[in-house]
Amino acid sequence: MSDYENGTPATTAYQSARERLQGGQYRWVVTGVAGFIGSNLLQSLLELGQRVVGVDNFLTGYRHNLDQVRELVGPVAWRCFELIEGDVRDLAVCRQACDRADYLLHQAALGSVGRSLADPLLCNDINITGQLNILDAARHAGVKRVVYAASSASYGDHPGLPKVEQHIGSALSPYALTKYVNELYAGVYARCYGLETIGLRYFNVFGPRQDAAGAYAAVIPQWVAAMIGKRQLIINGDGESSRDFCYVANAVQANLLAALTDNRAAVNQVYNVALNARTSLNELYLLLHELLVERHAHLRDYQPQYAPFRAGDVRHSQADITKAASLLGYAPTHDLRRGLRQALRWYEQNLAA
Repeated sequence: MSDYENGTPATTAYQSARERLQGGQYRWVVTGVAGFIGSNLLQSLLELGQRVVGVDNFLTGYRHNLDQVRELVGPVAWRCFELIEGDVRDLAVCRQACDRADYLLHQAALGSVGRSLADPLLCNDINITGQLNILDAARHAGVKRVVYAASSASYGDHPGLPKVEQHIGSALSPYALTKYVNELYAGVYARCYGLETIGLRYFNVFGPRQDAAGAYAAVIPQWVAAMIGKRQLIINGDGESSRDFCYVANAVQANLLAALTDNRAAVNQVYNVALNARTSLNELYLLLHELLVERHAHLRDYQPQYAPFRAGDVRHSQADITKAASLLGYAPTHDLRRGLRQALRWYEQNLAA
């Protein structure tokens, strides 16, 4: 998944973190383990010889994601994984998962702007009540640190680019509001109970095992599935909206660095996880077309269609990653082109149908 995993040098901080894990086994909890980022975290941890307790209710996660991880890591590593089929909205499930745990990576969420607009009560219940249960279970169990999935959606309508952690605007969706509340609750648990937390504001993460189906699918797998499946690709708006697309290996790196950092100044903070790059939707389409057309002849004359802007979407997004680089040692190993090249191998094998 990362340069280091492929046999070439990785960042010094990340290599040190990986070597630390290879030298000793810890007990990790990953919520949302059957989801996109959760299953990638599971794969990396098992490959590094760790024990993992996963929690998922399979509302947005998939058993086939876990099946793929099992095939990739092999039977010996897979024996170090325990699945709790349950919901983070159930405090008893959270307490069961946190028992004897060292680190907790909280990924479970209803992660869609559109879905939050359609069902704000469900979004609030999963994203806020669920995280509160996780924080409280972790503090009672003595978990060393909770790393949780925050979101670039928290920046709301703040116009500044690139986005800097301390400057946010008004929320543009129920989802965005819940993710900011997550940060507030983490801060309260740090101040009131001494629980160590780190939030990671993900910016448009993509990669293997990301859902391409349904109305709330992320743009990259949705577009690739449409293109290789000979279906119509829809660009919302004029195509000049831009995003900071981040390959999932970079998100895995950030999680492990956040969990294991010994830098006291780095703890109880929130960090951007991205590239500090901005790609328009039109540019993304052209890059995908370039990478796919050689193997899919029908794409030579393929053209996208344009539709109205979606409610709740921000116009431009780009992350300043200076804070993560300086305090965590975060250094992305994959830019957009390299990430797409790796992701397309999985997309073509799994999304064509």
